[in-house]
Amino acid sequence: MTTSTPRYLVPFHPKRVSHYFTDVLVLGGGIAGLRAALEVDPALSVLIVTKDKILESNSNYAQGGIAGVLDEEDRYEDHAADTITAGGSLCNPAVVDMVVREGPDCIRELIQWGTEFDKEDGQLALTREGGHGRSRIVHALGDSTGREVIRAVVEHVRSRENIQIWQNEFTLDLITHEGECRGALASDQKHGRTLIWAKQTILATGGVGQIYRESTNPKVATGDGLALAIRAGAQLRDMEFMQFHPTVLYIAGSGRSLITEAIRGEGAHLIDRSGNRFMADYDLRGELAPRDVVSQAIVSQMERTKAPCVFLSLSHLDADFVRRRFPGIAQACGKFGIDITTDRVPVRPGAHYMIGGLTVDLEGRTTLPGLWAAGEVTSTGLHGANRLASNSLLEGLVYGKRSGHGASQAALEMPDRFTALNLENPQLPSAEPLDLEDIRNSLTSLMWRSVGVRREQAGLAEAVDMIDSWRSYVSLQQFDHPAGWELQNMLLVARAIAQSALARCESRGVHLRMDYPQIDDSHWNRHLTYPID
Repeated sequence: MTTSTPRYLVPFHPKRVSHYFTDVLVLGGGIAGLRAALEVDPALSVLIVTKDKILESNSNYAQGGIAGVLDEEDRYEDHAADTITAGGSLCNPAVVDMVVREGPDCIRELIQWGTEFDKEDGQLALTREGGHGRSRIVHALGDSTGREVIRAVVEHVRSRENIQIWQNEFTLDLITHEGECRGALASDQKHGRTLIWAKQTILATGGVGQIYRESTNPKVATGDGLALAIRAGAQLRDMEFMQFHPTVLYIAGSGRSLITEAIRGEGAHLIDRSGNRFMADYDLRGELAPRDVVSQAIVSQMERTKAPCVFLSLSHLDADFVRRRFPGIAQACGKFGIDITTDRVPVRPGAHYMIGGLTVDLEGRTTLPGLWAAGEVTSTGLHGANRLASNSLLEGLVYGKRSGHGASQAALEMPDRFTALNLENPQLPSAEPLDLEDIRNSLTSLMWRSVGVRREQAGLAEAVDMIDSWRSYVSLQQFDHPAGWELQNMLLVARAIAQSALARCESRGVHLRMDYPQIDDSHWNRHLTYPID
């Protein structure tokens, strides 16, 4: 079964909606979008549109830190080598080299803008995480790096007179005309629908983790940016590469809190229900193996021991150090009576980071003229088939800066024309009464079961068919609220992930096919673009 995808989620007519004009439109308020806005020439107007509050993004919840060559004994070549070792041959060496070399200056900019990174003896405190050969991770507030970084950057953004922020605004679609992006259609409860006309648009809408039942992502991460890019005709790639974080707090009935990888970098052990420290059975690097290896090992150990989770143990570490280094995790676990200095912490993998996304060049250009992208919504070539820990905020900073610069230069070359094009999208059938929450729960369970850490052909084919079935009556209806729009977006992006995972008949990085367990360089040492040819 195939289901056609309507070009726009909702009907609109230029005479019946509000209009707003800006030079550069930034969709998304995480680190990539904020950094992009700050790079735009002060002579240009910038509008940042966020789906929720400006502080509600994956960036804000990032715990571990930002990787960068800041130690005198570290080298760019070493950071690049660690990145390529994790991501494999699908990493673009030119991109890796560029990000690694430009990253430290971006981190220094954050410090200039007021970010308070943790220090030891007056120097930046650098820690080590899985896959890194050296201690090169800067962190803040112990395990709340994202919160501190976003706080400082938002304050800096708000000091710029040329930048406006619209919060709680749902971006419905990109507006295209004659093969170019011309802005976006957005909606909020107060003003209704607004056509935002922009000379250049930057997409920085983040991830898709909420498509899975088990996820570290906040509720806003429903893949909206990827969905509107698909509808606008932009090319995506590597959608099969969803990274699962190995250690998510597993408490029945609670939200799934991330347990940062830095906790293993500082010496925590992974043990099973019998107290057996098992990682050495799967990889010589033990707990410091890359995330895909650790996630797959945990799933195997859960299956072997017939247990719903494994455990992190920190009881062998200094208790004062643990509380000081991981105050957020201590507080989250303490709510459930778990003392992380003495008790075992129950964990299991959860969807964490979308490695795939919009195809972009080194400057952040997408395949759709007038549209740029940065951050988790992109596929830059930095991460390859498996993202190295703490390279995500780094990528957001570097590509945010580059895409902001590129969009700014393009906008400066365009004349001011405050013209609303005569575009119109016809009315779709009104929505039939549907239990949207039930469909959404069914989708997230299906994705976790069939398109999760372990995959095989029968389950993937079933997932594609089931998603098509839901889309056949959900995607062709007209909703007037975010719950319906989010579900339509989630179904569209989930299909892209499942179809791409079904197409790649090998195991590579975070993509583990139980029926094709080996890497197949003869056929699959390449990027898989979406829509799939």
